[in-house]
Amino acid sequence: MSATTPLINSKEKSPVRWGFTDEELAQRPHAYRDDLLAGKVCLVSGGGSGLGRAMAFLFARLGAEVVICGRREDRLLDAADSIRRLLGREVGTRAMTIRDPDQVQSLIDHTWSRYGGLDLVVNNGGGQFPQAALDYSVKGWNAVIDTNLNGTWWMMQSAARAWRDRNRQGSIVNIVANVWRGMPQVAHTCAARAGVIYLSKSVAVEWAPLGIRVNCVSPGSIATEGLNVYKPEAASKFGNANPLRQFGDAFDIAQAVVHVGSPVTGKFITGETLVVDGGNQMWGDVWPGTIPEWFKVPDR
Repeated sequence: MSATTPLINSKEKSPVRWGFTDEELAQRPHAYRDDLLAGKVCLVSGGGSGLGRAMAFLFARLGAEVVICGRREDRLLDAADSIRRLLGREVGTRAMTIRDPDQVQSLIDHTWSRYGGLDLVVNNGGGQFPQAALDYSVKGWNAVIDTNLNGTWWMMQSAARAWRDRNRQGSIVNIVANVWRGMPQVAHTCAARAGVIYLSKSVAVEWAPLGIRVNCVSPGSIATEGLNVYKPEAASKFGNANPLRQFGDAFDIAQAVVHVGSPVTGKFITGETLVVDGGNQMWGDVWPGTIPEWFKVPDR
């Protein structure tokens, strides 16, 4: 279960501290040369927290100009302040919702105007909540589909049109989920993320003549604060839902995004989904709302 920003707030009074501090994000070792993204402009949705925040730190450390967007301005400004304080780099911020195509277009236009280009778009913004599918309200279903599928599409289309109109190449990386065996208790996000995966494969072919690459990264159980949206007894077991029996970390995902998104390491990769899940796609069960009695098999 990827720990993207939840659509509902945690009910826990004292959320568990998952993942890295900003100081750790600023110093954690990585596999790339320090100037790999120098001169590149990278846009990350959901960049104020969790996986997006880790990406913003890594991109800045690799020399990129970074823009982060999201619904919570306070989180965006806090991330930008930390990057300025710890790395001496400036990060652009834009509080907005990816559900609104006009706001998305304004974001893309502003990025080109402010930075003179755009090279990599990472669609990390999204979220879900654990619930039995029979209990979804119309509002709840639409919120997840509109954010995770439609919002991702508005970002993809707006960025691609900008590259086409300027005769520039570009790269898109969509953060998705492990949909390969279904996702009980979060079926709404499974539907949306599966849609993004096959949308990405489709436009990777359509947009290849434009020099636009489109890929996905599929996280497994990653330790970020997004885990606090789930019941503690469920979240604590996510790390056992893969044959390595451990959590991944935000830098596992950030480095995977660099690999497929960079024109250096990923120039011959398009239409692919890089799965970073400790083997969960092959073995392991994730129950975001805790395992139902029916599936508690004795002696297993």
